Amino acid sequence: MLNKVMLIGNLGRDPEVRSTPSGQTVASFSLATNRKWKDRDGNRQEQTEWHNIVCWGRQAEIAGQYLSKGRQIFVEGRLQTRSWDDKQSGEKRYRTEIVCDNFQMLGSRSASDFDSGSAGGGAPFPSEPEQDSGPDDDDIPF
Repeated sequence: MLNKVMLIGNLGRDPEVRSTPSGQTVASFSLATNRKWKDRDGNRQEQTEWHNIVCWGRQAEIAGQYLSKGRQIFVEGRLQTRSWDDKQSGEKRYRTEIVCDNFQMLGSRSASDFDSGSAGGGAPFPSEPEQDSGPDDDDIPF
């Protein structure tokens, strides 16, 4: 059986980072993907789909530190649906989300910032060739 999701989209909000009662770090954020097509009349159409993304452990820490609203990323993970009883209405609620196995930042924030980084498997970012682009580069781990 296969449960695999791959998305490229833009963050709809800054990641919300918190800790579970057992001390594990978790980050959640929304990701927007767009689909464009032409209808039968030749008119361009566009549809935006919103996805709930959840990262755990070191990836959650990296997401909280480096991701921000509007940032374009590639996410790879699996679908998971959670359910709970709503305390207000007593109804059963459901939420489908993508549990992130790894993500990669795409594009660039600005000409002087980094071009991309990877947070695959919770490992630190890979090293990239050093460039003399200013003193702020010491704060970036790649």
